[in-house]
Formats: sequence, structure tokens, C-alpha cells
Amino acid sequence: MITLKSEREIEGMRESGKILAGVHLGLRDMIKPGISAYSIEEFANDYIVSHGATPSEKGFEGYKYATCIDVNDEVAHGTPRKDLILKEGDVVKVDMTVNYKGYESDSCWSYGVGSVSQETSDLMEVTKKSLYLGIAQSIEGNRLGDIGYAIQHYTEDEHGYGDVRDLCGHGIGPTMHEEPDVLHYGEPGKGLRLKNGMTITIEPMINEGTWEIVDRSLKDPNDDWIYYASADGSWSAQYEHTLAITENGPEILTSQDAAEDAKYMKWAQDYLKEHKQDK
Repeated sequence: MITLKSEREIEGMRESGKILAGVHLGLRDMIKPGISAYSIEEFANDYIVSHGATPSEKGFEGYKYATCIDVNDEVAHGTPRKDLILKEGDVVKVDMTVNYKGYESDSCWSYGVGSVSQETSDLMEVTKKSLYLGIAQSIEGNRLGDIGYAIQHYTEDEHGYGDVRDLCGHGIGPTMHEEPDVLHYGEPGKGLRLKNGMTITIEPMINEGTWEIVDRSLKDPNDDWIYYASADGSWSAQYEHTLAITENGPEILTSQDAAEDAKYMKWAQDYLKEHKQDK
């Protein structure tokens, strides 16, 4: 069932999103060569709890941590391993969900560790732009296929990357994962029509090579967990926002920087005007 949120509920999600965004802002300065993935986990958990919120991923389907952390060819659902030490040139993805007074928010961000290669920088920038293309298509009356097509066309057709198919965005609030599934590929004019009051996540996972992913198991015998990596070992990036569909257009509820959002949204809107989708 898809629930349409009231302004009161969206305001609650805004407050939750501010806390989550605060974690990501702190990580911009914290993530450097030599730190462990677990130190990111500790920072995120402590920040969330100190702001009166709860890390929603903890305990969800047996998961033990506040964050999912993936490095380089790891795509999603990786754990914050103590022996995973970040190196110069790595790309690390930090994904988390926050519950504040019953209101959920969800966001993932990619971080370059120290100085990254031009290839890694390009992958991150294209992935981030694809997120904002999806957000720009998230207007009342559009369809889910418009979001997916914009992301897929830009990342695969224009840049030759792999747009992961097996994982997707979703509805959110009052629980972490709700209907509908928000695919990052599709056909324009197809799929569920977007309505005022819907709250969703858009979270493209883009690989340098194939879009296919494989299961990977933790080496820790005390932690039975499966996560995902690219099937060909190519590196992957991900960016995610939680947003609300409103009568005034999409509102990003996990915004880290309004000026940065405005810059990317303008780029996305200009791009979409120049590349009109067939519906």
C-alpha cells in the first residue's frame, strides 16, 4: 500500500533528514586514508543517538549496525568492518537510515578517499548527476518510468557505465521500506503515476563496467551476512536522497547543502529540456 503524507508527516521527515544530513556533512571531513570503516560506523551511530534519533538499520532483518559501508567494487549492504582500512584513492559509500520521533529518512553518499583518479572522479560525478536527473523527473503527474529512464539513459547510453538493476529505491515512511519500488531504469511514460504526498528514495548504484552484481559473504564466522559487489570487479558509486512529491515539485528531505542541490537541479532541468523523453 502506498501512503500519501500530510504536511505534518513531511515536516517530521524533514527533521529526520536534517539529522541524517548532519552525519554526511561530518563525514566529509572525517573520511581520510588510514581510518577504518568501523570508525565511520561509530561516528554515525553516536551522532544519530546524540540528536535524539535512532539508527533504523540496527536490528532490521538481523543487521547489527547503524551504517552500510561499501568500498570500491562493493555495491551495497556491506558492513562497517574493523579490518576494512580506507586507502588513498578509494571510493567509499556510506548508507544509513534515521528514525526521529517516528519519522524516517534514508540517504547514501559516495566519498573519495584522499586524491582519487580521474576515472573515479568521473564515475562519482556522473552517478551524482543521475540522482538529480531522477529527482528532476519526480513531479506530480510523471511516472516512475520517467525517473528510471532518465537515470539509465544518462549513465548507460551516454557514459557507458552499468546501471544496477537488482537493487532499487523505494517508498519510505512511516517504515523504512515501503511501496512502490523505484527502479533506476525503465521506459518514459510507463509505471505508477506520481502523486502529491508520496515520499520516496532515489538511489542509483552505477558501476564502471557491467550492471550485474554478485553476492559476497563476510569472512567473519560470527557475522553471517551477504552483501553485493559488481560482477566484473569494476568500481561502483551511489548517491541517494529521500524526497517528497509536492505540488511545487520535488523537495529533497535529506539535503546536505541547498546551494549544491540548486546547482545540480538546474543542471538536471536544463539537461532534460535538451533531451526530451518520448512518452
